[in-house]
Amino acid sequence: MLMAHPAVLRDLVEEYETLRALGAQHGRPRDRQRMDDVAYTLCVSTGTRDIDAALIAARHRLPGARPEDDSLVGA
Repeated sequence: MLMAHPAVLRDLVEEYETLRALGAQHGRPRDRQRMDDVAYTLCVSTGTRDIDAALIAARHRLPGARPEDDSLVGA
């Protein structure tokens, strides 16, 4: 499997979290589509099938991640 560069993963995680915090899933169609696109890209980039697993996997691959990192606890 190809591995995304940590900087790419970091940017995707930050964008997804920003869109979620802004309520994009309930916003304009364009915003919902962008959130769906970022979620899909995260899933493909991490080899996962759902966004929660993708976020955990991406955070785990970021520099400084530790086995006991809270990103490994259910989101």
